[in-house]
Amino acid sequence: MNTPLNIVMIGAGRVATHLAPALSACGHRIQQVYSRTWESARILAEKTGSMATNRLEELATDADLYLVSVSDSALTSLLPAITAVNPKGLFVHTAGSVPMAVWEGLATRYGVLYPMQTFSKERDVDFHQVSFFIEAGRPEDAHLLRELASSLSPNVYETTSEQRRYLHIGAVFACNFTNHLYAVCEELLQRHGLPFSAMLPLIDETTRKIHELSPRTAQTGPASRRDGNILESHLQLLQAEAPDLTDIYRLLSEHIQTYLPEK
Repeated sequence: MNTPLNIVMIGAGRVATHLAPALSACGHRIQQVYSRTWESARILAEKTGSMATNRLEELATDADLYLVSVSDSALTSLLPAITAVNPKGLFVHTAGSVPMAVWEGLATRYGVLYPMQTFSKERDVDFHQVSFFIEAGRPEDAHLLRELASSLSPNVYETTSEQRRYLHIGAVFACNFTNHLYAVCEELLQRHGLPFSAMLPLIDETTRKIHELSPRTAQTGPASRRDGNILESHLQLLQAEAPDLTDIYRLLSEHIQTYLPEK
């Protein structure tokens, strides 16, 4: 990006904790960090050499970009106060499931910068591998957001709010539900003195495989083989060991069979 931006970060949670330092490393200036919790604002501000505040009335009035990374439930309640500070600024949120229309009537320039990735404060993120999805109310602001996202990653896509809703649902299936199933697996194994680490080569190969094959084509296991004896045996084990998992196992097995490619 030719011109570095002065950016105010609204929020200091998991997304902002990764995004602010990455933007700073690309040459943008993190001018200020706001969080409802002073300590959270201070920690992130120290990482980016910026000012910290926990008071909305102290927000900088001359930033180029106000980047809002807060929970979906907190977002709408904060917007009127945030947008009032700078009528000329560009206001952008990072939420996957919130439409761009939340800005309408509050700001003249607005948009969305959605980094589709799982963020944990304990782990670094390579933004070069992250997909960004942008949307803006004006073509010139869409161009600015594309340049901003491109300074972090080559994987930048312009999408509508409706498309982004399905991206977010898809991400829940691909990431959140999958991770929960890992947690279920870990608990079952630990009950019987088995390490979850033994599963990692299987998990890694499954992930690598879908870089080359369609997930439908890559599907294996008793449900994909329609092996009724094994399925029934597993259900009996679960009924005795973890009856709350039997419906999940049955429903997923049945759904796998509806996705099998026709022979």
